[in-house]
Amino acid sequence: MTTTGIGHIATFTRTAAICAAAAAMAFALAGCNKTAEEKKAFAQRMAAPTAVVMPASKGEPVEGGLTKSRDGYPSFGAPLTAANVQMSDEQAAELQHQLTALSAKRQSGAISEAEYQRRVAEMRELAARHGAETLSEITK
Repeated sequence: MTTTGIGHIATFTRTAAICAAAAAMAFALAGCNKTAEEKKAFAQRMAAPTAVVMPASKGEPVEGGLTKSRDGYPSFGAPLTAANVQMSDEQAAELQHQLTALSAKRQSGAISEAEYQRRVAEMRELAARHGAETLSEITK
């Protein structure tokens, strides 16, 4: 009876090992199904963002963007500077008012769908261009 039990255990173990090897092979081959474009898009999503080092806006410039204590170690106690001037509350309220008015005109039928889409495209182009212009000013 022990021979039969050991035989069942050996058969079960062998079957489990074969199934595990097949599953590992399936997982390994699953990565091969991606196209070059999918692999490139994945690599871009996983890439670390590019750091932009800003000069100090007040006081003396600091080496590497961090102040150093007397013993030479970096100090994180200095206030950090923003990459750009933040939008004021008045500017945000004005922009929100413009967008709400545009949406209301669209819903009431005061402007056509084509005109609405043209204005939206104009705002998106402005946002894209403004970002690039601001970045070029920052890096000067």
